[in-house]
Amino acid sequence: MLQIVRISSTLAAIALSASAFAADAVKIVSSLPRTGSANAQTTSMVNGIRMAIAEVGGKIGDTAISYEDWDDASPQRGNWDPAIEAQNADKAIADKAVVAYIGTYNSGAAKISMPKLNEAGIVMVSPANTAPNLTKPGFGEDNEPAVYRPSGKVNYFRVVPTDDVQGAVAADFAKEIGAKKVFVLNDREVYGKGVAGVFEKRAKELGLEIVGTDGIDAKASNYKSLVTKMKQAGADLVYFGGTTQTNAGQLAKDIVAGGLKAKLIVPDGCYEQAFIEAAGVKALENRCFITFGGVEAKSLTGKGKDFYENYKKTYSNEPEGYAVYGYESTKVVIAAMQRIHAAGGEITRANVLAEVAKTKDFEGALGTWSFDANGDTTNRTMSVNTVVKSETGGTFSQVKVVN
Repeated sequence: MLQIVRISSTLAAIALSASAFAADAVKIVSSLPRTGSANAQTTSMVNGIRMAIAEVGGKIGDTAISYEDWDDASPQRGNWDPAIEAQNADKAIADKAVVAYIGTYNSGAAKISMPKLNEAGIVMVSPANTAPNLTKPGFGEDNEPAVYRPSGKVNYFRVVPTDDVQGAVAADFAKEIGAKKVFVLNDREVYGKGVAGVFEKRAKELGLEIVGTDGIDAKASNYKSLVTKMKQAGADLVYFGGTTQTNAGQLAKDIVAGGLKAKLIVPDGCYEQAFIEAAGVKALENRCFITFGGVEAKSLTGKGKDFYENYKKTYSNEPEGYAVYGYESTKVVIAAMQRIHAAGGEITRANVLAEVAKTKDFEGALGTWSFDANGDTTNRTMSVNTVVKSETGGTFSQVKVVN
């Protein structure tokens, strides 16, 4: 009996210790593709996350904030992996210290973790997902976005404009540069198909002729036959809904090598140095345009400018496009924690989720913006960029800003 009492006392002590830990420390985790060619982009995003936490000294009052950088990609795929993203979501749910999940990078990955985290009541803030069907009805399947909200409540938020904005901006720009016959491609993934679909719809409204559509095999070694098909169709512009990781660089190279004298427009999934390296400057200069949800880092103003300068000082290099979005996602979560602390509340999953949902007129690195009822940002600023030669080979140059 004495032994049983001692064991019970030990278990009680362990439980008390765990409770004390939960009260004194919380955890933010991120789930991003850290394996493969997206690494440079996601490293920049992780740097932004770390900066946001460091700016508050890693604490809110007496509560310490720890951070864990999780990979949702696999060596086999060289890109995000559904099985690993599911494991990451489950791991976050099982760790009671986790109060916020920063991610995902890919919209397809978000579909895996969103319903899991929703049921668990963990706030999820994406720095990069742009597929509108994750949050808005009428853009995907009939059960979207309700299928990602089994609890009936919104727990998913994003700080980047969605593809119903981006695809339309790309089509408007195609019209502006004189395109008449357009061939629309996508990578057969959630993000790529979605943004290509929006582009095509808007292009038709503008009177552009769609001379062909196709979905590519992202693992193909080349697209020579596809380029021949596009030449025969008389395309003077090619739109590709896809990413660096789904072979945008190879497509760009083959368009030039195949003698197709068409402009190329790609979305923000290619707004990274890895795309320039994959395609080569010669294949992109003066003929490729890249849309992006926001402006180039060096053009940020106010708190955005402070972020840019502090980033360069801290890491001694230029931030990739999405670095500031990793930073802003984390700042939103931290601001929610600060409001909870100021009101004398406890930093719990439920409280953090409730406070993030209240985010309104947030003055951050991306300007002043709010989350709407769907969890989307009210910020709609987009830019069109091109590629120019630089001392290091090639870099992005902003062509136009659309508010």
